[in-house]
Amino acid sequence: MGVLGNLSLVFVAGLITALATGIGALPFFLVNDVSDRWNVVLWGLASGIMLSASVFGLIFEGISNANGGSFVGVGVGLLVGAGLVVVSHHVLSGMEVSPRKYEEADFKKLVLILGILTVHSFPEGVAIGVSFADLNLGTIDGIAFLGFSIPLLAIFMTVAISIHNVPEGVAISIPLRSMGVSNWRMVWWSVFSSLPQPIGAVIAFYFVRTARELLPIGFGFAAGAMIYLVTSEFIPEALEVGKGLPGGGYRELVSGLSAGILLMVPLAFV
Repeated sequence: MGVLGNLSLVFVAGLITALATGIGALPFFLVNDVSDRWNVVLWGLASGIMLSASVFGLIFEGISNANGGSFVGVGVGLLVGAGLVVVSHHVLSGMEVSPRKYEEADFKKLVLILGILTVHSFPEGVAIGVSFADLNLGTIDGIAFLGFSIPLLAIFMTVAISIHNVPEGVAISIPLRSMGVSNWRMVWWSVFSSLPQPIGAVIAFYFVRTARELLPIGFGFAAGAMIYLVTSEFIPEALEVGKGLPGGGYRELVSGLSAGILLMVPLAFV
């Protein structure tokens, strides 16, 4: 497959993960609310999935050559990935936009919202793009599909991030439901929140294919950004939602984390 075909496949993979965010709105077609207990479990599940994908997928792949350059590159990437998210959050501090404002957003607000969503979603798109680095190169085991040779890591990351996006869709839909937003518009806004992912996937894929010597840094960057997001946002968000539950929601959080890790670890070693 040519360059355009490869880029198209990577974009589609990123788009699949974005569409998966819309699944989080589907429960509201059947019920009016999702309990805090289940919300905490879902955030824990997402956190476990992302930590597993980062450690057993990206970091392990980044150091798979077991040489000094790979270790150093992954380490540098981890620091840069986490640092970029920190800096981005600092720049956008005080400009947080609630999903409640989506429906009333004018053009300027939409630009701001997209900027904030990029900070949250772009690193996951980068992870997808980096995981496709060996697409059609035949250098590692892959799965043949429609003329492509897709790396197993790419499939693993696409599945992991798609599952992770579902509770994000739930979190976005809750305030929209309280505003009386229609079901299908909740699905749209959930998907909209993850649209930076296919864009980030294509950019990251092109970058690591052009400068393959920087691939370990790319793996580390994606892992560092996602690990930082989990520890600084997902887990605190879960505990905030669960603070009214018995035990402060820690039991539900640990259950979700454990389930996410147990779900993804076997896929990492397929």
